Amino acid sequence: MKFKLLIFDWDGTISDSLGQIVDCMHSAIAELDLPPRSILEIREIIGLGMLEAVNVLYPTNSNNIHRELIESYHQHYRSNANRICALYPNTEETIRHLYDEGYYLAVATGKSRRGLDRALEESGMTSFFHITCCSDETFSKPHPQMLQDIMLILDIRPEQTLMIGDSEHDMQMAINANVACAAVNYGAHDAKRLLEFKPLRVFENLQELPEWLANSISLQ
Repeated sequence: MKFKLLIFDWDGTISDSLGQIVDCMHSAIAELDLPPRSILEIREIIGLGMLEAVNVLYPTNSNNIHRELIESYHQHYRSNANRICALYPNTEETIRHLYDEGYYLAVATGKSRRGLDRALEESGMTSFFHITCCSDETFSKPHPQMLQDIMLILDIRPEQTLMIGDSEHDMQMAINANVACAAVNYGAHDAKRLLEFKPLRVFENLQELPEWLANSISLQ
């Protein structure tokens, strides 16, 4: 087995939640009467921690405005009628198969701990992941700390680890942690952008991952 540990991003990789994130951020922006931001601008910050995300959207605003925007976003997200976590097609079956095959599975996400725990419970995916790490527990992507913490706790080396994500934040985090990366092309950033980070593979569907892993050449 080439890789022992598979670390997944959540939003845009496992969960089909990008539209909900954009809608809730638009509602929060409107509630605070801030200058509007486009769908593309909001998609750019998906995957970052909330504090880093609002700083990108409104770099000249005060910390108080940033905190208000974060709180408003969280309120809209919690109250959103469509908040039940939806997974991309075939994702649950793929994760279950990888778990049964004996891989260590983890999540490294820009979501808060409260948000991820709710999403895991709603999707029925909690039991498949050996460890999860959120941006409110450590540094935000693309800082490597989330990956480093996961590898340390599971006692897995970087060369045995693969990061799978949908954004350049995921790819850069993997590079910063000296970890291999693979991408999915249906999330926040398109394949052309992701290929700039030289992922081992860009998947059109996560269902392609197990066969690709099975065909990987062992590093042992």
